[in-house]
Amino acid sequence: MTQTLSHQEIHYNQARASLQQALSWYSSFRRHWNYPPNPELQASVRKDLQSLKSALDKLEQKVIRIAAFGLVSRGKSAVVNALLGQKVLQTGPLHGVTQWPRSVRWTPASGKVHVELIDTPGLDEIEGEARAEMAREVARQADLILFIVAGDITRTEYQALCELRKSQKPLILVFNKIDLYPEVDREEIYKQLQVLGTGSSDRDAPQILSPDEIVMVAAEPQPVPVRVEWSDGRVTEEWEMPPPQIDELKENILKILNREGRSLLALNALFQAKEAEANIAKKTLEIRQEEAEAIIWRYAKYKALAVSLNPIAILDLVGGMMADLALIRALARLYGLPITSHEAGKLWRTILISSGGLLIGEIASSFVLGIEKSTAAATSLFESPAALATYASTALTQGGIAGYSAYRIGKAAQEYLEKGCSWGPLGPSTVIREIFAQIEPNTILARLRQELS
Repeated sequence: MTQTLSHQEIHYNQARASLQQALSWYSSFRRHWNYPPNPELQASVRKDLQSLKSALDKLEQKVIRIAAFGLVSRGKSAVVNALLGQKVLQTGPLHGVTQWPRSVRWTPASGKVHVELIDTPGLDEIEGEARAEMAREVARQADLILFIVAGDITRTEYQALCELRKSQKPLILVFNKIDLYPEVDREEIYKQLQVLGTGSSDRDAPQILSPDEIVMVAAEPQPVPVRVEWSDGRVTEEWEMPPPQIDELKENILKILNREGRSLLALNALFQAKEAEANIAKKTLEIRQEEAEAIIWRYAKYKALAVSLNPIAILDLVGGMMADLALIRALARLYGLPITSHEAGKLWRTILISSGGLLIGEIASSFVLGIEKSTAAATSLFESPAALATYASTALTQGGIAGYSAYRIGKAAQEYLEKGCSWGPLGPSTVIREIFAQIEPNTILARLRQELS
């Protein structure tokens, strides 16, 4: 347990450092969005910057959010009330009792974790598209999802379950209202839920649940008749409300939170930051597209001209690389994205390798031509003026190759920069991979890792 808690602390600190770095970077580079002035860009990224900040705020608050989803009349509010141990949320037989998401604080007996339980409207409410959109936003903010069913799962529920799985959050399927079923029927439904997704033709959601992710409860059992024998010999029948059967779900949740709670917080914050940073970069690239094209062509022409006029082969290679690095830095500066000279060099090498050797081949061809050009230059000076024609022809060819390679490197750099700083050492994508690499087997996060892989 000590080792697990230590891993949780590491994951939490990694996520916190990643988000702090991202906010610091984007705050520092924000001035580049004002030069040249572009109000459209400022307005476009404002929401994503706020999302990045809210992800860090939520992480530092150390409050785990658990959201209850399901169709109408499945007992979502009743499940939340049963976990709380008191009837805080309204319940009833009518459809759509819960009109808007409502959150309540839950302090489990252990006192080791702080939890916020969120009740949501039914996902299938008539004219409830606005509420459905609100539910999707709640799912994005949640660290753990409870999907409530009350019997055999319907096609609508299956589709909703698959959709929630795409939110990249751990999920527990809660089979509620088991008191309404005889033991035999209850077990049969439970077995059907266990094999949910098996044999499905939907490639996005095969085996969407494991047996450990299914819990049976009776959050608000129906009253049962009780025979009462009085001292005067009278016998009457009264209706008694049984206590909720919620212990298994509560123990399951506490087990997850104690074992993986901080890792859940860290991953959710990182996923949110990754999405925000990708949106910032994408919007910036779209709005700055014309300016970026002008920069790429300008550096391509400079590189072509410098390489073609330079008579020394080795300087062609060095000068070409310096021009590529300057191009990457210029694009990053235009987009207001954080990148150092060292990172620009790493990105340049990544682009060369990921090109499948094509760009490396072009550089090698340019270097060979540079040697030929240097030889022709030396010959033209000391032996044959006719070698000037060879020099000019070779320089023109070499310059064309150099300019074309610069253009391709610029376009490739745009694609990498679109990911923002998420690809850096402390970027969300990198930290997410590191956390998943340390997840222990047979945990709910190990299940999530399997899905994402």
